[in-house]
This record gives sequence, C-alpha cells and structure tokens, in this order.
Amino acid sequence: MSAASPRVLIVGAGPAGLAGALFLSRRGVPVRLIDAAEQPTRTSKALGVNPRTLSLLQDTGVTARILAEGQEMRTLFLHHNGRPLTTLKPDWRALGASHPMVILPQARTEALLTEALASFGVVPERGMALAEVSQDADAVIATLADGVTIRTPLLFAADGAHSTVRKALNLDFPGDGWDEPWQLADVDIDGPQPDQGWIDLHNEGVLIVLPFSGRTFRLIGFGRPLLEGLPPDWAVGTIHWQSDFRISHRMVERMTVDRICLAGDAAHIHSPMGARGMNLGIEDAFVYAACAADFLNGEAGRLEDYHRIRHPVDAAVVDRVRGLTGMVRNTSPLADWLKGLVPPLISHLPFALNAGLRVGMGLDHPVTVR
Repeated sequence: MSAASPRVLIVGAGPAGLAGALFLSRRGVPVRLIDAAEQPTRTSKALGVNPRTLSLLQDTGVTARILAEGQEMRTLFLHHNGRPLTTLKPDWRALGASHPMVILPQARTEALLTEALASFGVVPERGMALAEVSQDADAVIATLADGVTIRTPLLFAADGAHSTVRKALNLDFPGDGWDEPWQLADVDIDGPQPDQGWIDLHNEGVLIVLPFSGRTFRLIGFGRPLLEGLPPDWAVGTIHWQSDFRISHRMVERMTVDRICLAGDAAHIHSPMGARGMNLGIEDAFVYAACAADFLNGEAGRLEDYHRIRHPVDAAVVDRVRGLTGMVRNTSPLADWLKGLVPPLISHLPFALNAGLRVGMGLDHPVTVR
C-alpha cells in the first residue's frame, strides 16, 4: 500500500523536525511530517532557547511568541562548594546578539512551532513509526510499521538519538558515553529570582539551577542528591518531575547519504552543558531547508553542501561541550581546586568570558547556507 508522496518526508516531530518542516514550508516545499510517538512531548526537556535560534525563527513569527511566553535569563551566579565565585550578567547586545537567552520548556517550544506550521496546512502525523528505509537513483522509499510505503524525493531524519534512519544507513555514531547517572528535576523553590541561574561546582560534581517558569526551577546535577546542595535559605516546594540520564558525546560520520540527511540528535548528541542540543538541531533544519529547496530546483550538489556546512560546525560544538562537561565532571583534588580558581579568573578576562558566553548563545560560529 502506498501513500501520497511529499517532496520531503520528515521523520521525527521534535524541535529539529518541526523547524525543518516550517522552514521548508516557508520556501514552498511540500512536506510530510511523521513521528512514532502517539503524543507530543509533555515534559520540559530542553529549556534554553538561545539568541541564534531566535534569530533564525524571527521571520516565522515563532520568535515573538517565545519572547512573549519565555523567561529571559539575566544573571548567572557561580559557586564552588557553596561559596560564591563570581556573578555573570551577559550583555547579549554587546556580544552581537539580536535577542537574549530565553528559558522556555521544550514542550512549549514544540507547541509554538506546531502552531506556526499549521498555518501551512501541515500537521504532524503521530503514531506512525518508520520500519525500513531505502533509496534508489530517483527517490527514497520509506516503509512504515503498518506496511504503508512512502516514495519521496528527499528524507530529513530528525528521529532522535536512537535514529531508525541512521541505523538503516549503517552509519557509525562514534564517541563515548559516561556511566555515572545525572539527575533532572523540575521543582518549586522560594528563594532565587525567576530570571537568575545558579551553579555550584562542588567537589563531588555539579549542581545547576535554571529558571523555568515563575517559582519553578530546573535542577541538573550529579555526584549527590539534587536537593541536598541547595542554599539553606531556599524553601523547596512541589517536585513536578524527576528523571535520571546518562551522558554521551557522539557525532555521526556523515550527515548526508544520497537523498537522506540527518539532523539534531539523530546526527549529534552531547551533555546539556551549554544548552546547545535543541538549538543546534534547529540550526541544522534552517540550513537543510535552504539546501533541499535548491536541490529540488535543480542544484544537484546542494545535499552534499548540507553535510559540508553542518558537519564541522556540529562536531566542533560536540567537542567543546564534551570538554566543558569533562572539566565539570572531574572530581579529582586538582580539578576541584581549578573549579574554584578558573571561573573568577575568566570573569576578569573579557575576551575569554565572551568566548564562553558566545558558545552558550550559539554565536560561536556563523550560520551559512552556502
């Protein structure tokens, strides 16, 4: 049984897939968007929407909605074993950004992308799992779990870290994984201000507290129970959500294989340090939309351009985040001493501080489609 053919089939309706569908639709490219999950994500997952992402989404109307609904993060307090180290108040305009860093739960970011996409008549088709994928000289053939086949000129794989498409292409996903469990929690806290972040680099690991919504904060950390490291004058209320995860840093060997391109977690994964995961996937989608539209208009080399443009950028971010996370993860006496020394030193070196802030803001490289 066959279904109607789109010009681009997008597998995965997370941020990268939704953004890809939106960017392609704005370029007049018909798309079909499928996802194995029956329902969209309900948990917060990624929180940070960085200035680069907001710039890329500016013309879609989604940026205005994110800015209206999200919480700008204006201050970041750094501590070492509970002792204040330094306070960062990034001037995002001085860093070359058109927008601030905004905190918004991933579920809401996805919902806003979905609403913008609906204006083009595109709705994610959920509960549609991909079973097999192959391609010939003229098309990609996607077979769904229910036996339906979709023949399409192009396929955009945004189907997550366990990507069915990546595995079907037999692509290596080299990198490493770390065994220790990291913890996540969304918790009501009285004490910190809703536009402030708080990090404690303690001798057993790290505790990160990020504003979420109102008096709810996202806690991330490892080395000891999350709530044990909070300042004594903070009052903890309802715990809305908790989860454990393990960190991997991996980068796919190729992001383009003939008519199939990979993006987001299907192509690269890394720790949440730096808040780049979701944002990097949306960058992928922006570049892919330009390359795919040009390819469909007769520019034969443009799909390979997507790999050429994005692979080095994404790989460099994975390497930077791995290095940062490795430093934070190291609990040796020397590393603990450095944790107390380096942040204050960097805060007094504008060039070093700005370089680090640009990584988190997505401003460490230009976004080019050529």
